[in-house]
Amino acid sequence: MVIGVIPARLNSIRFPKKILANLGGKPMVAYVAEQAAKAEKLDKVIIAIDSNETEQALLEYDFKLVMTSKKHTSGTDRIAEVAKGEPEAKIVINIQGDEPLIEPESVDRVIVEVDDKDDLSIINAYSLISNMNDLLNVNVVKVITTIDNFALAYSRLAIPYPKESNSLYKRQLGLYAIKRETILGFPSLTTGYLEKSEGVEMLRFLENGKKIKMVEVSEKDAIPVDIPEDISRIEEMLTRRQVNEEKI
Repeated sequence: MVIGVIPARLNSIRFPKKILANLGGKPMVAYVAEQAAKAEKLDKVIIAIDSNETEQALLEYDFKLVMTSKKHTSGTDRIAEVAKGEPEAKIVINIQGDEPLIEPESVDRVIVEVDDKDDLSIINAYSLISNMNDLLNVNVVKVITTIDNFALAYSRLAIPYPKESNSLYKRQLGLYAIKRETILGFPSLTTGYLEKSEGVEMLRFLENGKKIKMVEVSEKDAIPVDIPEDISRIEEMLTRRQVNEEKI
């Protein structure tokens, strides 16, 4: 079984209650869940909530909700709690609740990658950064990789140093596939200096010697919702998509 889990903490620091922000007439996290459910290789989608307010806002939708602890320091810790209650799950997919433009095909891609490789248990998606604003935006996490596409480091700064004008910058997406036994061990890993400094939980795996395979997906226009103004940007992109689909 492959399950997709959307960590839905209510009290985001930069944008309080952003998972419930109105997007197309529904809470944003509901839109994300509907997108994820379109993935062909997902058997189940679960929203990991931490408040009664979120539960009430999602009652009219047909989603499985799991109440999780408010004490978790990262979305991955929250997902690990959900995975404990899903013993039949072989693979757990993290799908960020603040990335409503996520494509179902991208979800399927990370599932295929982790399922096909017995020696790998963590697959993380990335897309190429196509504009300077995203490159300089500290809310957009960048990743540098080895020649064979294993993660070397994540940072909110522009890495690598732009010595050459044709440097390829990679944006880490909040989309990763992890085998169940690996994610169950995540909360017991030591939280290191880099994770504390950058606020990027995937660094916990790297700092504890775990390998992360990066795979490219075609999410070049996807942006995370970090501030209220991002909602209008998302709505404009959704409108353009709808217009393009109608032309086809």
